[in-house]
Amino acid sequence: MQNSESKHDVFQAIADPTRRRLLQLLSENEMSIASITKCFSISRTAINKHLKVLSEAGLVTSQRMGRETRYKLKPEPLSELKQWLSVFDQYWTSKLFDLKKYVESDDENQ
Repeated sequence: MQNSESKHDVFQAIADPTRRRLLQLLSENEMSIASITKCFSISRTAINKHLKVLSEAGLVTSQRMGRETRYKLKPEPLSELKQWLSVFDQYWTSKLFDLKKYVESDDENQ
């Protein structure tokens, strides 16, 4: 499943909560490293390392604009995650249906 261009796969990249938060931030808008760093209580160096992993997984792109680098979400690789999770849709649908039946039968017994 790993793209020949990337060193990290999507699953590895999103395994870390800081990287998931970075993706959330970048889903809202493009940001500079300075803006990103203000949203976390970790160092700029640590943020850069997380951005590198996300970039190597193809989830983030960067563009140099003057003296700063701006980062932007590239959501296309997340389709691999969505595809994998869709396998479990039937499981959850079944469990929610069972819960609905249970709740409705309990209401009838009261």
